Amino acid sequence: MTAAQDGAGASKSEIAYRHLRQQIVERTLAPGARLVLEQIARELDMSVVPVREAIRRLEAEGYVSYQRNVGAQVTSIDPDQYLNSMEALALLEGFATASGARLISAAELDRARAINQELKRKAEQGDARAYTELNREFHRALCGASSNAHLLGLLEREWSRLDLIRRSSFALVPERYAESFAEHEALLQLVACGAPESTVEHFAREHTLRTARAAVASLQTTAEEEEER
Repeated sequence: MTAAQDGAGASKSEIAYRHLRQQIVERTLAPGARLVLEQIARELDMSVVPVREAIRRLEAEGYVSYQRNVGAQVTSIDPDQYLNSMEALALLEGFATASGARLISAAELDRARAINQELKRKAEQGDARAYTELNREFHRALCGASSNAHLLGLLEREWSRLDLIRRSSFALVPERYAESFAEHEALLQLVACGAPESTVEHFAREHTLRTARAAVASLQTTAEEEEER
């Protein structure tokens, strides 16, 4: 791929950033993979300078980390860090969903229902990436009804920061597809029937935590199996 092929107008640093981020998100570059500047520069037909800038940007966003004597590599998923991050996200999503429940319009609720039906189709196809993207849209539809702009800004930053890990979570625990769809249906019912905010908040928070806990259990099992080999 060349810079021209990736679209006119974008800087070389931006092109390198988009290219690498897409490969990381799609797991073409798996967690732990080394990022060799010269090799990437040759692939993109550019110098190492914009590639280095792109990698620094990805590092700031959490997609890339530096390890001594190794260099830049795709960030691996740390179970403890992931769970801590998801616990914080669950608190934010829970409160935003609850505070928006009394303000959400019928049209916005219908949109959330439509997204959940599409989630069911993606689950049946086993498309983890598409499912995770739609899952965020579902929660954005419910949380977005909140009138707390600062809270919504925090949520957007957390969603973006956790993008890589959340794209991987459903792939780690495919059994959560059907469970998550059913929990969404229950959450929609709670919102539609005007359930108390405390009930909505607790349910929304626990919904996010169930996926996090299942993913952590899967990561820990995988790590134990690798240690035994």
